[in-house]
Amino acid sequence: MDSLTGLLGGFADVLTPVNLIYVLVGALIGTAVGVLPGLGSAMAVALLLPITFTIDPLAALVMFAGIYFGGLFGDAIAGILMNTPGNSTAIAGSIEGHLMAKRGRGAQALATSAMGAFIGGMIATILVVFFAPSLADMATKFGPGEYFALALFAFLATSAVVSDSVLKGLAALLIGLVLAMIGTDQVSGSQRFTFGNVALFDGVSIVVITVAMLAVGEVIYVASRIGRPDDRSFTPSTGRPYLSLAEYREALPAWLRGTAFGVPFGVIPAGGAEVPTFLAYGVEKRLDRRRKFPQFGRGAIRGVAAPEAAGNATAGTAMGALLALGLPTSATAAMLLAAFQQYGMQPGPLLFTRNADIVWALMASLIIGMVVLLILNLPFAPLWARLLLIPREYLYAGIAMFACFGVYAASAAMVDVVFMILLGVVGFVMRRYGIPLAPVLIAVILGPLAESSLREAMNNSQNNPLTLISTPITITLYALLIAVIVFSIVNKVRMRRELSQLDSDDSEAATTG
Repeated sequence: MDSLTGLLGGFADVLTPVNLIYVLVGALIGTAVGVLPGLGSAMAVALLLPITFTIDPLAALVMFAGIYFGGLFGDAIAGILMNTPGNSTAIAGSIEGHLMAKRGRGAQALATSAMGAFIGGMIATILVVFFAPSLADMATKFGPGEYFALALFAFLATSAVVSDSVLKGLAALLIGLVLAMIGTDQVSGSQRFTFGNVALFDGVSIVVITVAMLAVGEVIYVASRIGRPDDRSFTPSTGRPYLSLAEYREALPAWLRGTAFGVPFGVIPAGGAEVPTFLAYGVEKRLDRRRKFPQFGRGAIRGVAAPEAAGNATAGTAMGALLALGLPTSATAAMLLAAFQQYGMQPGPLLFTRNADIVWALMASLIIGMVVLLILNLPFAPLWARLLLIPREYLYAGIAMFACFGVYAASAAMVDVVFMILLGVVGFVMRRYGIPLAPVLIAVILGPLAESSLREAMNNSQNNPLTLISTPITITLYALLIAVIVFSIVNKVRMRRELSQLDSDDSEAATTG
């Protein structure tokens, strides 16, 4: 009952002309950056952070939430029509979706994707509304040892999952921790990694780091590949822009199964929705083999429905983990955590007490945003696909200019622009060698929390390291961490086998065709 009361109050706060405009703007921006390969909702939030200092906190947060979910809606458009997913979370759904487009059913594939994203996100958001307060109440029992375990869980789980190489994931984590340590030690007052430079005494701004890594690094990477031939082919969206009753019946079980996969993964720091989307895809493929007339490999609607529902369901429960525990489970969630901190709010159990009006209004905006995104994507997905025709040279030049203006506007200091460019080169090198960015962002944002929690736990126990594993919560978190790492390794081996099997099936189909 308290949840319903809070949610109704949240709707009252959001249903104002100004806030609804920000919900719409977030949905539009999120869909646009999701459509364009190489961009993404994390980059969009990073670029907008510097210019939202003067905006009302609720308006900015509902816009960022719209970008968060809009990116997932838009990711699939490029994958279905160009076989170039806007983000890694759209890879699984693009396999059968692109086959549907090549067979003249692109519009149905887009409709299936939009409905799957809506159903998965809506179910997950409703679950968050009812269970996030209970999760926050449980988190009030956390002490320094528990918070250190939670941060360590986020660090290592993300590093292990988001990269094909665990070493690359740990390298990214180390980069983020080093960046987080730059500045003045709050306990001793000594300088760390400043090299005597006064400009570094306050550390490097989170805004500078995120814009550099996500935007500038991508711009440099794309610029380094401008002269190379582009082998992407655009498949026009044809067919009915809606699903028939038979197609709804075909897709509905897959939507629900995909949602069931995505919901639990939202609270696991796994770097995004790649794992549940591929799991959902694999289950549908195995079920398809039992049918009298298998459809996978020919454009199966269930192969699009399940991964898309899983992706948005993961995003929905990830929002719950962020609000209730202060735990970012993906790069975009880490950017949302930075947005909260920008306004002096710390997601976690106390957020539901200190800023309850913001929390419930944000949850209400998620539900409204889902409806807005469905309206924007179900009938107009082919129009969004026209963004794919924008020349990359103009697009990324605009992003670079926007990044420079945004960082300078946030601090009015040219030194931040210089740091942004230098870190952008680091981001380019990381992309060049396949080092993931998510562990860097999560380490930068959670690093100070991990350090302060570790110091406090040691001080309270006279430097006894056993205090870090002395409670049932810490033991559970470390056991879950081990399970996640083992599961990620097993799942990567399984996905490699399935992808190699898909490649062999495609080559056989091409040979027989």
